[in-house]
Amino acid sequence: MPDQTAGLPELRGDCGSCFGLCCVALPFAASADFARDKPAGRACPNLAADHRCGIHARLREEGFTGCTVYDCFGAGQKVSRHTFGGQDWRTAPKERARLMFDVFPVVRQLHELLWYLTEALSLPAARPVHADLRRALGATERLTLLSAGELAVLDVAAHRQEVNVLLLRTSELVRAGAAGRRTGKSGKAKDRRGADLMGARLRGADLRGATLRGAYLIAADLTGADLRDADLIGADLRDADLSDADLTGAFFLTQPQVNAARGNAGTKLPAALGRPTHWE
Repeated sequence: MPDQTAGLPELRGDCGSCFGLCCVALPFAASADFARDKPAGRACPNLAADHRCGIHARLREEGFTGCTVYDCFGAGQKVSRHTFGGQDWRTAPKERARLMFDVFPVVRQLHELLWYLTEALSLPAARPVHADLRRALGATERLTLLSAGELAVLDVAAHRQEVNVLLLRTSELVRAGAAGRRTGKSGKAKDRRGADLMGARLRGADLRGATLRGAYLIAADLTGADLRDADLIGADLRDADLSDADLTGAFFLTQPQVNAARGNAGTKLPAALGRPTHWE
């Protein structure tokens, strides 16, 4: 079944329909990802008057790698065009602008959940929980349509926890099917949840159907690894080498995670995700 997330532009960042909210609302600290400090609520000095990045073509060379791996899952245009009706933070009263900056991260979390729920509904193995997933999807969509004031005080963590119960069940169902295809009987695949695998040598590793939820795979060597049908929700793939790795059918993997990793022409990605321009 095709990945339903592939045809959902509302869950992909559209900078042309946003007022550069990620470049203002979010903080960053001088590090390997950012060349300088910037507090939340202050515009990045590289943000132009038209709300576009003045160094977009040179972000990596200028030391802003963190910007190249970020995606708002469409929250920017939702907040800019729907929640605040097209009002520009630059011309809005300070209190109104501050509210925009508070609401943006909340809607970003909700849109990320919409991505996961939509993907879960595209997975045949998760059919036993499809009804519950549809209800959760509808509830999450309704939350994104709340007023700015309601969004600012929303307990998004509690909602994430409720959705996560369904995503965990989805993962169990999908990975059980993967284990069955491998062994001819039901069985549990590798459980690497939250594992510290920073710099790990996993070249050619068989990780089919594994759960790598929240695993730290920073700078891990996954060259030629088999990650088919693996659960990668929340896995930290910064500088992980995915060259020639097979991520066909890997689920709960997002574009920001892929953007943060390294890969090549031989890397096989899920259909809904694009190959980063900085890959070989």
